[in-house]
Amino acid sequence: MEPAGAVFTAHLFRGLHAELMALLRGLSAEDWEKPTRAGAWRVRDVAAHVLDGNLRKLTFHRDGGPLPPPDAPVTDYASLLAHLNALNADWVKAARRIGPRVLVDLLAVAGPQVAEFVEGLDPFAPALFAVAWAGQDVSPNWLDTGREYTEGWHHQQQIREAVGAPLLTQREWLFPVLDVSMRALPFAYRDVEADAGQAVAFLITGEAGGAWSLRREAGGWRLFVGEVETAVCRVTVDADMAWRIFFKAIAPKEAESRVRIQGDTRLGQAFLGTLAVMARR
Repeated sequence: MEPAGAVFTAHLFRGLHAELMALLRGLSAEDWEKPTRAGAWRVRDVAAHVLDGNLRKLTFHRDGGPLPPPDAPVTDYASLLAHLNALNADWVKAARRIGPRVLVDLLAVAGPQVAEFVEGLDPFAPALFAVAWAGQDVSPNWLDTGREYTEGWHHQQQIREAVGAPLLTQREWLFPVLDVSMRALPFAYRDVEADAGQAVAFLITGEAGGAWSLRREAGGWRLFVGEVETAVCRVTVDADMAWRIFFKAIAPKEAESRVRIQGDTRLGQAFLGTLAVMARR
């Protein structure tokens, strides 16, 4: 067991983009209108949201464009979430004027530029935006890039599920998603009480799985890679269920029957509410 370090995902952007382009170019007119797990968004709306993320990355991060002022002060997690939801809704509403062919053409231009940009970043320099779901005020580029990777991956899965295409659950794609998402655990457990030194082990099974542990220390919970032998609680879940929990693709009550918790049940239950995306359970 060792302290959780950096997760590098910049090299995956080009391949993930290629998978998205192949998927979208094969969709029928009916496919573009199919509902997805993303609330009221249809396939076309999710694709437009991915484009929005690419354009924001290039405009604000790469080009240093000025940030639009929020309609209301952003002072905490809730107000940040409200601001982001409003930005997303505004874009998706406007993008319904854009046809699928134009959306795909724009994504084909923006995606490779995003990949080139993140590949050139110093992974340990401070990112423009902190990763709020990890509870950070300042984040290194590797974590912000990892957040972008998980965002692009899980939105592509929403489209794939909606149209019946195979999910990208091979280890090369899914393990980095899970590894980055586990960085949400210390923040998710921030209000969970435990004695100093007590630890929880998390075992994700399947081809894309792995082992991580949380240990309670003086300043809060600390994440480690590997399984702690003295865990007071062990949480075991398969990789498909784990990503669905992290990205709010399943309700905690529904997930509970698919997650095995051994030992201190209270400590294991907190895992069911862990999110690696800006949302509320």
